Amino acid sequence: MRTLHVGLRVSDLERSLEFYAALGYEVLGQVPETDFGTLAMLKLPGDEFVTLEFVHNPAGGSFEPRGISHIVVQVDSVAEAAERLSARGVATEEPRCLDPEADFWTMWLTDPDGYRIELVQWPAGHALGMTAADFADDDEEE
Repeated sequence: MRTLHVGLRVSDLERSLEFYAALGYEVLGQVPETDFGTLAMLKLPGDEFVTLEFVHNPAGGSFEPRGISHIVVQVDSVAEAAERLSARGVATEEPRCLDPEADFWTMWLTDPDGYRIELVQWPAGHALGMTAADFADDDEEE
């Protein structure tokens, strides 16, 4: 069993697609006129599968994003991501180094609908995602 993707309601499909393209997402396809509205399926380069689904239903009225705290995207370099996003007009918060010894960086931005996105640059040798090792008690490792 695994999580396949997360669906986000978006108020303006084209604006959201442009924003997420600046972040690096690619549109794999769209499904128009479903019971939910138009669906757009996105993935990041290097990912085999869709990770985000945009749900756009103008007939559904306005909405407030809720229920999702944030989305996390792993990047090779937070500094390079900040530079690339800035060049495309995307505002970001100041990058932060959480562990200077490990070169562990994060940076936050907000999409057009108010969803928060955290970019993470893992330290060298870290797994591609979070694992039980990230929560190991330091006393147990000695």
